[in-house]
Amino acid sequence: MAERIRQIGEQISRDYEGRQVHLVCVLKGGSFFMCELAKRITVPVSLDFMSVSSYGGDTKSSGVVRIVKDLDEPLQGKDVLVVEDIVDSGRTLSYLLEMLKDRGPKSLRLCTLLDKPERRVIDVNVDYTGFQIPDQFVVGYGLDYDQKYRNLPYIGIVEFVD
Repeated sequence: MAERIRQIGEQISRDYEGRQVHLVCVLKGGSFFMCELAKRITVPVSLDFMSVSSYGGDTKSSGVVRIVKDLDEPLQGKDVLVVEDIVDSGRTLSYLLEMLKDRGPKSLRLCTLLDKPERRVIDVNVDYTGFQIPDQFVVGYGLDYDQKYRNLPYIGIVEFVD
């Protein structure tokens, strides 16, 4: 995983050469990935955090997006890179990206550690992807199940038994 994050950091550094990139972390899961990613980006970086929810205590997105914590800084004129832990249905990210676009960033891109394209309901353009994974529920490295297992140093599959 560290090698892939290094590669993404190098690509972002090339793509934003001569500019500053403003990383917007989608809390809580994205924080683990964003911290590791930011350390590997060589262009100037600024950070902000946003918390949105569409899961509650379930394993599938409800489709109802709630902003729990908004950004501290305006996005007007900034090169913004949204950093997410996982993209699956696309509902939450589609809503979030449209909302952020309305705030006037110079550019807006998306980076995710994990992408689950099989689950996509709404098309979302992911500019930087760590890994594509099958449609399984995963935890660890920031990803949780009902606020548990975020601190696992690896990504594991949750198997539910009836």
